[in-house]
Amino acid sequence: MTEPALLQVLERIADSLERMSPKPPSAEILHHHDAFIWQAALGMLTPVEKVSGVALSLMRGVERQTKQVMTNTRHFAQGLEANNVMLWGARGMGKSSLVKAAVASINSEQRDHGKPTLALIEIQRDELASLPKLLAVLRTTTRRCILFCDDLSFESQDADYKSLKSVLDGGIGGRPDNVLIYATSNRRHLMPREMIENESGSAINPGEAIEEKVSLSDRFGLWIGLYGATQEDYLAIVQAYAEDRKLPVSPEVLRQKALQWSMARGSRSGRVAAQFISDLSAELGIHSR
Repeated sequence: MTEPALLQVLERIADSLERMSPKPPSAEILHHHDAFIWQAALGMLTPVEKVSGVALSLMRGVERQTKQVMTNTRHFAQGLEANNVMLWGARGMGKSSLVKAAVASINSEQRDHGKPTLALIEIQRDELASLPKLLAVLRTTTRRCILFCDDLSFESQDADYKSLKSVLDGGIGGRPDNVLIYATSNRRHLMPREMIENESGSAINPGEAIEEKVSLSDRFGLWIGLYGATQEDYLAIVQAYAEDRKLPVSPEVLRQKALQWSMARGSRSGRVAAQFISDLSAELGIHSR
């Protein structure tokens, strides 16, 4: 093979290897979007053009919790000190919706004043081991980012909590000043009661074994509980959704149908209210927006 032909072959091999090798993670994309999903396997941030969620104005029965999240998020956006946040409590009460709605609302405020917005980055629970890699990327940008982990919990023999614990407090690298962590969970201490009891029964020092895992939740500066909806709260959520969609139904009929729906489901929550409104909208021939 002649030298020019060999060079062409080597160039083609080099081009193929470059295409096969993933590019190193870059924070440049953070300046072009407001929401992302971290894909650990690819080592990249994937933009989300439209975040799924509800408007802050439609949330009812969680006014105190909303105020706490909004205040903390606003402080962070303004460059002030802020806390990592854990929202825990009943299923379907809007924990993740509150996070997304709060960030969207604060970003709207920031834009109105010509100030930088926040980036919301979702990371899956089973990819927490990649947190150091993600933080290495975020250290290279000045943009303020909220890492969001939905439905956070840990089972027996699950060591991923150590990666999160190290980032929250105590790791040699620490958490960058431009990063906060918001998480949601159905469990106050992020693990089932039987797991805590098993640790207590099998460890040489039960107290230390429990403390090792329960202490993770202590790393969140704000613990915010969202509890099951009262009937009044449930009906208020239903009413807010109905007004937003301009459903042609009287308050009496809406109340009756909403209560029948919740009794059939055996629960009352924001999620149940949203599901009822979806069903009622279809029944009335109203298209979703």
